[in-house]
Amino acid sequence: MNEEELIKTAKSGDKKAMTVLVKNYEKTVYNFAFKICRDPERAENIMQETFLSMIKSLHQFDGKSKLSTWLYRIVANHCLMEARKKKHEFVSIDDDENGLYDSSYHAGWEAMPVNIIENKELKEILDEAIQKLSPEYRVVFLLRDVEGFSTEETGEMTELSVPAVKSRLHRARAFLRNEINKAFEK
Repeated sequence: MNEEELIKTAKSGDKKAMTVLVKNYEKTVYNFAFKICRDPERAENIMQETFLSMIKSLHQFDGKSKLSTWLYRIVANHCLMEARKKKHEFVSIDDDENGLYDSSYHAGWEAMPVNIIENKELKEILDEAIQKLSPEYRVVFLLRDVEGFSTEETGEMTELSVPAVKSRLHRARAFLRNEINKAFEK
């Protein structure tokens, strides 16, 4: 059975079809939740909440997008709700007074040599910097630059306009470049 048939069958109440859909997306949902929250227990909880939401709302899925796109949106929403509960943990890159967002640095993210990105130390620094991003920026950065979705797909998943995605992505990249630069100045 292809995915479209599975969805139709699951919508009609077939528990086996729903189980297959959950199994098909279990790793994807967990991995994305983990990339955002970096905590296995929280990622597991978000995964469970995502699938509970999917089961409750599958009848609302209209098929205009891929099921994976719809699930990424649900994961992102659950991660953002979770993060709002723990808002004090994140650095705000909207607040220029904190000196973390250097808007004068405009070199493209893509300009970083691949061989540097493969460097373990840089990966650790980057991972730490990503964790400092507020969840709203982290979700956009991860969808666009890590998962490789287009700006339009990222907007659809996060329910943001394309300009809002571009703005958040630009700010996230600038923040991360600044964090990497600060780490190498030490």
